[in-house]
Amino acid sequence: MSQRPDLTSSHRINTAADADIDKLRLIVRVARMYHERGLRQAEIAKALGLSQAGVSRLLRQAVGLGVVRTIVVSPPGIHSELEDALADRYHLTDVVILDGDDLLDHPRSLMRALGSAAAGYLETAFRPGDLIGVSTWSETLLAAVESMQPVKMQGADKVVQLMGGMGDPQGQVQATRLAARLAELTGATPLFVRAPGLVGSAEARLSLLHDPAVLEVSQAWQQLTAVLVGIGSLQPSPLLRLSGNAVAEAEIARLRGLGAVGDICQRFFDENGVHVDAGLGERTIGVSTDQLRIVPRRIAVAGGERKYTAVRGAVRGRWITALVTDITTARRLLDEP
Repeated sequence: MSQRPDLTSSHRINTAADADIDKLRLIVRVARMYHERGLRQAEIAKALGLSQAGVSRLLRQAVGLGVVRTIVVSPPGIHSELEDALADRYHLTDVVILDGDDLLDHPRSLMRALGSAAAGYLETAFRPGDLIGVSTWSETLLAAVESMQPVKMQGADKVVQLMGGMGDPQGQVQATRLAARLAELTGATPLFVRAPGLVGSAEARLSLLHDPAVLEVSQAWQQLTAVLVGIGSLQPSPLLRLSGNAVAEAEIARLRGLGAVGDICQRFFDENGVHVDAGLGERTIGVSTDQLRIVPRRIAVAGGERKYTAVRGAVRGRWITALVTDITTARRLLDEP
């Protein structure tokens, strides 16, 4: 007696396959209506006799099955992949890269462009209640603050100068303007250091730190939640020279002999970011190395050939958590062994 084929089992398999094809066809149809024709989910639901929740579920399935794939195309001048790679390499939370190799031969143009690039980032970098420290002896930071628009979520507590400085009146005016403008943009109260940045002895520094005019600021340095700083090369900038904070040539030579390549707020470090003091710390009226490095958000704006070694030391030593720089500096940092 011959055995008859199991037609019921075969029919079940074909039916299941047909059902899968029909479901896939529906997913594709919904996806094309939504993504290609621009119909809203409610319109698709009405046209196909589905619930809006069902349409939403089918669209999620379209993504899961690879029917819909999202591709992000960066516009010219935006270097998101490079920014992410630099952040991963040096354990930074944020990187902003300025496009424009043509600016490298024009330091002042590069400085202004870095300031403009930083301005957009800074407009969203601060939070209500922040105690913001700012290095006011930086032309790049001055350019950044002057390019900023008022912060949408105002309500920062204070903007605090990170260093003293009682030098040339022109430099003092620029430093005051920087701190005052940043305070205005963030809705904060400015707090100035009314003392020299560099004094003659450790005793003079201790005496000034206990002066009521300086004490409030020095206490604020211990409570900072964010700082905005430049990164200096060993040779002081023109504005730093005006500030009265510039280190004497003999001391620069001593720092160089100890391997120093740059500084943040006159706190010097070598090519690997290791702190180098040379006796200056005990004479400096400003945020200390320890106070600076425990601030949760430390934003630096710096770039260009002259500052490359200093920027590299700062990111290697994790002196900062966010960096705004130029594309050439970024590429060189990624090419480091």
